[in-house]
Amino acid sequence: MNEKLEKLNQTIEKGEKKLRRLEHEEKMLQHQAKQLTRNERTHRLCTRGAALESYLPHPELVTDEQVSLLLKLLFRQSENRKIMVQVLAGESEKT
Repeated sequence: MNEKLEKLNQTIEKGEKKLRRLEHEEKMLQHQAKQLTRNERTHRLCTRGAALESYLPHPELVTDEQVSLLLKLLFRQSENRKIMVQVLAGESEKT
């Protein structure tokens, strides 16, 4: 009887140990997924920021506030908004 109980306790211990290991692996995978998402976002922001700067004369002299104001003005105008929607719709059809 004691042998069976001891064997069952060992099985429970092994199962709990495996569960803890798998929970740890899950946390590691979640962290990796967050890191990849963060890296993709950083890359996207840098790429788009570089594209924006390529259209600015002397971008090193332009302040963040000026860039923000410029973008607000460009995207608020109805003609520009229509063009933007058309361009984005056309691009999504290609993919």
